Amino acid sequence: MTLRGLLLVISSIIFMAGCQTAPPTVTAQSSESAASGTVLDEAVTDARAPRQVAQSKPLPPPEDLWERIRRGLTWQTIHNAQIGASRDAFLRQPTYLPVVSERAALYLHYIVEEVEKRGMPMEIALLPLVESTLNPFAYSSQNAAGMWQVMPATAKHYGMARNWWYDGRLDVRESTGFALDYLERLHKEFDGDWMLALAAYNGGKGRVARAIAKAEKNGKPTNYWALQLPRETTKYIPKLIALTAIIAYPEAFDVTIPNVANAPAFEIVGTGGQIEMLRAAELAGMELKEFRRYNPGQLRWATSPDQPQELLVPVGTGKRFELGVASLGPEDRVSWQHYRIRRGDSLISIARRFDTEVGLLREVNNVRGNLIRAGDTMMIPDGSAWAESLALAQNNQNRIEKGYRVRSGDSLYGIAGKFNVTIDDIISWNSLNPRSYLQPGQRLTLYVSGG
Repeated sequence: MTLRGLLLVISSIIFMAGCQTAPPTVTAQSSESAASGTVLDEAVTDARAPRQVAQSKPLPPPEDLWERIRRGLTWQTIHNAQIGASRDAFLRQPTYLPVVSERAALYLHYIVEEVEKRGMPMEIALLPLVESTLNPFAYSSQNAAGMWQVMPATAKHYGMARNWWYDGRLDVRESTGFALDYLERLHKEFDGDWMLALAAYNGGKGRVARAIAKAEKNGKPTNYWALQLPRETTKYIPKLIALTAIIAYPEAFDVTIPNVANAPAFEIVGTGGQIEMLRAAELAGMELKEFRRYNPGQLRWATSPDQPQELLVPVGTGKRFELGVASLGPEDRVSWQHYRIRRGDSLISIARRFDTEVGLLREVNNVRGNLIRAGDTMMIPDGSAWAESLALAQNNQNRIEKGYRVRSGDSLYGIAGKFNVTIDDIISWNSLNPRSYLQPGQRLTLYVSGG
């Protein structure tokens, strides 16, 4: 039997038997101990053990990103009943790994690279799979957003860029850097214990600190597994470790994980200034919907004027994009006039004065309905590119306008699925604030397939 086959058999026995055990006690050890500075009792195998087999020479870089991740994992044999239940829940979702792998092809290589640069546990790279199934457009009922599900208050406290044009929580690079910085900060605050740092990431560091203080007062253990934490947080780390085990030993659990190339999926290009997203997509040779998957932090029809003038494009298209940008004339760029609204002005009269469209004024100024106030300053986009972007993005050739009244229990996710559009489409078409809840009775404009 090969060494790998022997390890698979051993791990299978551990996992299958472990479901019958109670959550183990945790004893503090050195920082080199398994997972988070702790190792579990004899009911749990040390997570480092399978990786301590001496190699005669370094293995060549794998072609599959999952194999690269697999080689760096160390928590996969930590096991208890909670982890077993989480593992079984994953295994009951046959579409989970295929869906995640499709998204991983765009985002996961970048995350793995960043985690490795910082010397963090490879398991941290899998956290967005637990948080959002690696979906940068994900929003929670608590208003957390992006792959890393960053809360609005956390983003504000640590200065993450968020405005009408742009949300750093959705941006691939910005959110990853922010989340890893925050996790490193929590890791330091909780004395180098990754389990407590992750619990704080999920449930809040104040809540975890209070749970530790209460346990100390009562003379009880203060490790993650022993603390009294909210239900979601008690399930959070078991989910991550269960997913780690499945990815580490897919054959043992009879699952197939679609291959993902162990190579960058995107490159960074300069835009030379603010640019319409539709025009940028055309320069990259892409459909706008696909282009937004690379640039989910850009919320509107044009790039944010206040962020670095950069976008992500598929590997191999950067030179074409930059040549296209260099060929743009002033008339192809976004330019602005600033108009101070006078008494008696209306959106219609202003649109006529500047030879533009009412819908365009609403879009770029985040105006709901027709209400404008004298004394306010309105941004007026020059040139035809904005009007083209608005018309083409709504895809009027193949779609028809449809009004929809929000019902109790509706969500952006549910409405998008019902009408086969994207959440980003609904936000853009209606100038919605992604951070605000939908209200029953609220009217939305959708552009749905006419076929």
